Amino acid sequence: QVLLVESGGGSVQAGGSLRLSCAASGYTYSRFQMAWFRQAPGKEREGVAYIRSNGFRNYAKTVMGRFTISRDNAKNTLYLQMNSLRPEDTAMYYCAAEVDTLGLSGLGPSSYNYWGQGTQVTVSS
Repeated sequence: QVLLVESGGGSVQAGGSLRLSCAASGYTYSRFQMAWFRQAPGKEREGVAYIRSNGFRNYAKTVMGRFTISRDNAKNTLYLQMNSLRPEDTAMYYCAAEVDTLGLSGLGPSSYNYWGQGTQVTVSS
């Protein structure tokens, strides 16, 4: 059974930093594509960043240059380093996993079958 558990959320002021973690278990982590999504109240879930099993990564334009996604296959853990946070980054952040497959959309929620419960990030101005 795939289990994803996020941590590291919290409240920060604009310009601050947070690092989110997602601990994975129940599957061969290194073979999976991993991603971070976020959802603000009243808005659709949006892709933030993803990283493939070979290390290729990509980001949404809204976070490019401020956020960094990484993975530690030895620890079965996914990370999201968030710098220069803005109030508009406030949302529930989720990690997601799916078997890495050629052509899999990285930032589309429908590409992923496995999801964590989320961790809240609040950025105040």
